[in-house]
Amino acid sequence: MAKLSNDELLDVFKEMTLLELSEFVKQFEETFDVTAAAPVAAVAAPAAGGAAAEAEEQDEFDVVLEDAGDKKIQVIKVVREVVSGLGLKEAKELVEGAPKALLEKVDKDKANEAKAKLEESGAKITLK
Repeated sequence: MAKLSNDELLDVFKEMTLLELSEFVKQFEETFDVTAAAPVAAVAAPAAGGAAAEAEEQDEFDVVLEDAGDKKIQVIKVVREVVSGLGLKEAKELVEGAPKALLEKVDKDKANEAKAKLEESGAKITLK
């Protein structure tokens, strides 16, 4: 049997239906004891692991006010405490405009401290 070039093989595959190609792949896998999906899974696994590693190494957080809750006045006072340089009007607008980022790109300790103070006053907070 004459050996076909890659281009000739591709031409043959182009003429086949999807069903015929699927059957060919199954037969190819059985004949050579391989799986066509294995390389894809091997490539995807490190990518998922890399994303998890990045999430663990996060060192900057955003403190986001999701909801002021029932004690809006208390939350406004704490927002003025946590976010430096805010007047009463600005703090009120931030609280009423929830969800809003109060602090951006702060370290973990400062983010957790702000979150604790705000949650104590009745606000719902998320760290991103």
